[in-house]
Amino acid sequence: MPANFRRQTGHPLSGMQSGLYHHESALHSNSSRRRRTVTERKESLSCPHCRAGMPPDQGHVADRREIVIFVLAGILLFAGVVLEYFTAYPLIGTILLLATAVISGYDVLRAGLFALIRLRFSIAVLITIAAAGAFLIGNPAEGATVLYLYAIAEYLEDYAAGRAERSIASLLDLTPQTARVRRGDGETVVPVDDVGVGEIVIVRPGDTVPLDGIVIAGASSVDQAAITGESVPVAKGVGDGVYAGTLNVDGYLEVRVTKPESESTIARVAALVAEAQAHASPTEAFIERFSRYYTPAVILMAGLLVVIPPLAFSVPFLEAVYRALILLVISCPCALAISTPVSMVSGITTAAHNGVLIKGRDSLEAVGLARVVVFDKTGTLTTGRLEVDDVIGFGVSEAEVLAIAASLESRSGHPIAEAIRRQAEEEGTVIRDIEEFASIAGRGVRGTIGGETYLLGNEALVADRDDRAWRTIHDRLESEGKTVVLVG
Repeated sequence: MPANFRRQTGHPLSGMQSGLYHHESALHSNSSRRRRTVTERKESLSCPHCRAGMPPDQGHVADRREIVIFVLAGILLFAGVVLEYFTAYPLIGTILLLATAVISGYDVLRAGLFALIRLRFSIAVLITIAAAGAFLIGNPAEGATVLYLYAIAEYLEDYAAGRAERSIASLLDLTPQTARVRRGDGETVVPVDDVGVGEIVIVRPGDTVPLDGIVIAGASSVDQAAITGESVPVAKGVGDGVYAGTLNVDGYLEVRVTKPESESTIARVAALVAEAQAHASPTEAFIERFSRYYTPAVILMAGLLVVIPPLAFSVPFLEAVYRALILLVISCPCALAISTPVSMVSGITTAAHNGVLIKGRDSLEAVGLARVVVFDKTGTLTTGRLEVDDVIGFGVSEAEVLAIAASLESRSGHPIAEAIRRQAEEEGTVIRDIEEFASIAGRGVRGTIGGETYLLGNEALVADRDDRAWRTIHDRLESEGKTVVLVG
């Protein structure tokens, strides 16, 4: 446990046998008791920004257990309300409602009592007093419902935080655990941790780039959508940089490592997101500051309501107590306490699930105030589905150009190839047989159709040809943000 946590709490966490704190601000514990809720862990740590988690296997078991508890408590709550208000057995209903409060609100009640003993007037304290007050004034359904709904909200926050952690972890899962390294006269497969800066890694077609580096030999197309968001693979050659976690599509690459695994681009992105998630947004910070004054103020007002009316206005003491308890019940800020963190964590998690990394809660909150969004380059914002916009022939019909292109791309799984084949299919173009076929890494393909050899690819494929006509059109189309495929 970090020194600052121990300094704030003054004693180890109850039930804690061992703990590990790491840069993702997640507390993984091996506890002798069932999982502790977000409220209790934050209260114990005196750290409202800390997010708690569990090892994946234990987390799934705890999730199932809590779902069973909520379902059971929900059945008891429903049965208790029915018996309390619609039958001649209100006592049985009260017992069922009390059971609901104990089953679903155990962790919240325990956290509230723990905080009250330490004279820390938290939201959990107010909820505990409000629920107890509801039972005391003869409204057990209200007390049980308050605890049940708050416990569900706490679980949802914990679940959303867990999903956010898994989304961050999935970023690191993009990188392979081993790398093929050239050492001496041969190639050796070693863990990426053992690869040093300056060593040369071999990346074959279909492999994932293990570490950040510079290409020193070979050429290929690299799919780096997970890092840069670019919709199509990017041509890479000697001198170009590549990122760990990106996919080598079709060529052979030798890459000189420039950064260790811990400092790779994808690792730094994951660390930044995790670090930012551990800090509250301005709204969350305001709610936390507000709650520190709100709870003691409500408790003070309830206390004054018990004392002043009987002394100053001759109000019966029991009636004053009743009114004070009503004040506590109606002042319970459940929605205020849980709305902001749940919405923030859920927003970041949903975005990460859809491939959008939001650095932190403050960034997500700032998006709501944005009026203008500026993107760095064309191709970043796409529908994820490439389409053929133009087919231009130089002395050849557009249909013939499309037929040759679709035939050459019939053996490729590249997104551009899929778009060309889809366009040919929509226009009823017949795919022709290819007699000879070869892939030219990082540039395109070559094939023989009907005795004629054709090339299809990017500008590098025909860089040695000085033809002003196609270059003028090529430059114009690229200036419009289009990806140009040349056929010749």
